[in-house]
Amino acid sequence: MTAYEVAVRAAASLGEGPTWDPAADRLIWVDVLGSRVHTYDPATGRRTVRTTDQHLGAAKPRTGGGLVLNLRDGVGLLDPDGTFRWLHHEPVPGRRANDAAVAPDGSLWAGTMRYDEAAGGGTLSRLTADGAVETVLPSVAVSNGIGWSPDGSRLYYVDSPTRRIDVFDLDGERAVNRRPLAEIEEGAGFPDGLTVDAEGCVWVALWDGGAVRRYTPDGDLDRVLLLPAPRTTACAFGGPDLTDLYITTARIGLDRPHPVSGSLLVVPGAGKGLPQPAFAG
Repeated sequence: MTAYEVAVRAAASLGEGPTWDPAADRLIWVDVLGSRVHTYDPATGRRTVRTTDQHLGAAKPRTGGGLVLNLRDGVGLLDPDGTFRWLHHEPVPGRRANDAAVAPDGSLWAGTMRYDEAAGGGTLSRLTADGAVETVLPSVAVSNGIGWSPDGSRLYYVDSPTRRIDVFDLDGERAVNRRPLAEIEEGAGFPDGLTVDAEGCVWVALWDGGAVRRYTPDGDLDRVLLLPAPRTTACAFGGPDLTDLYITTARIGLDRPHPVSGSLLVVPGAGKGLPQPAFAG
């Protein structure tokens, strides 16, 4: 078993989306079905919890402060003073937000999925600061992990039921030439959230796999972190040096969840992450 620590002991139904906010030296993560945005300052131990009016898939920092939220009915902006407004409002019955990530150019790539996880019911879209929306993938099942190579030439993406981490080439703002980078074998779980490290390797959390795996840019598996919580959901590097790997977990659907299921875990000194840009809006 991997040497890990419990950064925040919690009982999140569906912990997701860890993101290091360098401007505030804190980690942001969400409980999707608990409709909560959590923050954690590892230097002081200070924590905050904010409840949203809807289920949310992700919360990311903005360049001017505050957060951009991938919510059930669209993408919204939360100002530092608590003021909320919609950037893009598009409610679809039976659909909710899932994972999202900020691209090197400051745009938000936001995923959706149906509550019943029906094939083709989800999307991946790109949103700019002025609220312009471009549909990147119009028909996915469970839109999950999103990340970019260090040089910005590649996009990594997970539609969980496919059991694959896919890679695209980036032609300007367009993602082209989709192909598999790696496939998760039967019985090892489903790929969920991911992050890319400074060496260009892809770390992916495995739902029902109790693990985080690291794949090289060529798709070779070169490291496995085994964890006691079976539903590991996402991972991100954080801390002042971006060397600590934070991992979110879930309790939903488990008859006998492990005591740390739903908590935020951390593996100190796991590697070296990339600075994550803030949303330009």
